[in-house]
Amino acid sequence: MSTAVAIDHVGVAARDLGPMAAAYERLGFALSPIAQQSGRRRPDLPVEKYGSGNRCAFLRHGYIELIAILDPALYDNTLNAFLARYPGMHILALAMEDPEANLARLRAAGLDIPGIAWLERPVEAGGPIAKFARLPFPDPPEGRIQLIRHLTPELVWQERWMDHANKAEALEEVILSAAEPADTAARLSRLSGLAVEPDPAGGFLLRLPGAARAAGPFAPVMETRVRILPEASLPAVLPGVTPPASPFMAGMVVRTADGGAAARRVLEGIPTVEAPQGVMVPPAFAAGAAVVFA
Repeated sequence: MSTAVAIDHVGVAARDLGPMAAAYERLGFALSPIAQQSGRRRPDLPVEKYGSGNRCAFLRHGYIELIAILDPALYDNTLNAFLARYPGMHILALAMEDPEANLARLRAAGLDIPGIAWLERPVEAGGPIAKFARLPFPDPPEGRIQLIRHLTPELVWQERWMDHANKAEALEEVILSAAEPADTAARLSRLSGLAVEPDPAGGFLLRLPGAARAAGPFAPVMETRVRILPEASLPAVLPGVTPPASPFMAGMVVRTADGGAAARRVLEGIPTVEAPQGVMVPPAFAAGAAVVFA
């Protein structure tokens, strides 16, 4: 298939991984071990170790990446440029099934993409190497928007990392805001190969259909959504959230297995906010990204 099929993951960035990981553990997420990243800066260059690393909250559908700089002496994986804008969510990765077909589609649409980027990282220190194929949109102002294909999904989605105290099971929706939402919507439509539609709150909505179960046991089979809202509409969806920059990756909606009951218990003591889709953790308590438990 030469279109995106689902939200694969979002990436929340900070300069230091420890405090960010502690914040998400406080929200009831079980996190994978620290993993330092490697990759090719360009398809024609060798694999090198990056200065960036992550811990992740893996869900039944999608995951939340917490990414930071582990070694300032190595390539920063563009994190310093992201953090100069604001601390918070800067990565939106959409799942794809066929990297070669999607590369051909994107080039036919006029995008200057040199080739498929091949990335890898150990799933834990001394552990096996997870591998990925990535097609990034060139130089988007939103941050890092990309298509991704997991080549070793069985190494990433492991049962031992998916038992969350908040009963989170799916990354269901990502919310962006922009002063010019039509421009961001157009970029996401070109990247995904899918048409956008009007969003009920204003702006645009990108629906991702999910993959067929035949695509494998780790295929994201459910529909997921990306909302691109004008800045004036953002508080109606994420109460109290104001954009520090434009465009802005503002927040995410995480579906839970029990209607948010466990999340509400876990979040006692945090000044949460009632949002239209569930209980919201304000950005100040989630490393700069609003997190709604649906």
